[in-house]
Amino acid sequence: MKRTGRAGRGGAPKRWRPRRLVGGLRVRLVVTFVLVALISAVTSTALAYREARTAVLQRTQNTAVDDLRKQITTVAADFDIPPDKASLTRFATKVSNGIGAPLVVARFQGLSAVSDSLADTEGRITAELRAAVRSGKGARFQRVMWREEPYLVVGVPVLIHDSEGQERVSGLEVFAITDLRAEHEDTAALLDSVRAGIVPVVGLAAVLALLAAGTVLRPVRKLGRATRELAAGDLGSRVSVRGHDELAELARTFNETADALQTSDAELREQEAKARRFVADVSHELRTPLAAMTMVATVLEEDADQLPPDAARAARTVGAETARLARLVEDLMEISRFDAKVVRLNAAETDLADTVRASLALRGWTDRVRTHLDEGVRAVVDRRRIDVIVANLVGNALRHGAPPVTVTLRTVPTRAATNTETVVLEVADHGPGLPPEARERVFERFYKADAARTRSAADASGQGSGLGTAIALENARLHGGTIDVADGPGGGAVFVLRLPLRRTGEELE
Repeated sequence: MKRTGRAGRGGAPKRWRPRRLVGGLRVRLVVTFVLVALISAVTSTALAYREARTAVLQRTQNTAVDDLRKQITTVAADFDIPPDKASLTRFATKVSNGIGAPLVVARFQGLSAVSDSLADTEGRITAELRAAVRSGKGARFQRVMWREEPYLVVGVPVLIHDSEGQERVSGLEVFAITDLRAEHEDTAALLDSVRAGIVPVVGLAAVLALLAAGTVLRPVRKLGRATRELAAGDLGSRVSVRGHDELAELARTFNETADALQTSDAELREQEAKARRFVADVSHELRTPLAAMTMVATVLEEDADQLPPDAARAARTVGAETARLARLVEDLMEISRFDAKVVRLNAAETDLADTVRASLALRGWTDRVRTHLDEGVRAVVDRRRIDVIVANLVGNALRHGAPPVTVTLRTVPTRAATNTETVVLEVADHGPGLPPEARERVFERFYKADAARTRSAADASGQGSGLGTAIALENARLHGGTIDVADGPGGGAVFVLRLPLRRTGEELE
């Protein structure tokens, strides 16, 4: 598989992930490959050693038995039974000389003679072998360890023919003791050679395993990278499909899934764009008739005192609802501009305390709100948008909180190392506050934390469209700031606006 080009959103930051070595698929493949190679090599070595050792010993045994039997037949033809000690010794010596000088022991009843009188035969001819030779007519052999050295002992009973031509045991037994150290050394050398060959075989297996693991894991890594890119939002991430194996089928399935996801995402985006255009168009089209309705409603409200009580109440209601509808249309158009990313800041250095006071005075809230405003706090901001933020946060506190509502303005150091400051504007009330689930959603559009908040919650100026906190947050972000909400120390909710303090000449991010 080969990773193809990418498209789509791709805006999410990529997280670095450490490569897993211990327990990873590569390590497991290499370990498995090496273990299989090691087990195969050890098994082959053991089988080869066993077969070679058996063949060597079998050949030695057969040669020893054949040579001893032939030599006994030759020497026994001129041997008189019963023998004495001297004749028995000569017999053993002749047999030994005839078979290449291994140690030969001849026994006849109580007599025993050895071809080499200085040799020690004690312990090399076992009672078990003697009993087997004595009880049978054929050759018997046994491999024994004597003084930690291997020996082959072959025993043959000497047979004679009686007067009737029948073959019978003469009582004479001959044992040939053959040294097997040469054969043992040969098989040991073979075993050492095979052992020495295991190390390069295992090393070669490890190299081949690494190559094989690389070949197998390369497409897996590419597929994993493409999956992470897809999860990060790059819906155009694909992998190329090569071959017809399981990995190719997996890559094909991944591409099909990504295609379906990208198609679904495009459809959702298109529907979302259509919905936003619809809201923007409707809001725009409503502005003209709303302007006429507002003008008429204003005239009616101004003359309400001259109307009958029912007509006056109806005129004021029409005026309030018209104002609320106008505010809702304005908010919808503002949100549409944020969604379309066509909003621009008209920033200039502004005295923030004066801006807050002007915002409160404009809406007649000066007597209803306590202020603690640090003087001389000047920053490069869009004054109109700061006014919108203050109006939404304070209006929200007045409608849903409880007095006293307090507005506090101050600056705090951002980071000592950068010598920068942050503007902090707090709007606090003493109402019941917001539950945790409401604090997480209070900035969502049209979210109402209190089910009791209905249309009647809108004040006479038309506040309470359900978009106020969302618009405030968008304006804060436009300045590079944030708005958070928390519980106040004495109860109630506290909305905190934080903006970077920028002065004239400092670029907005």
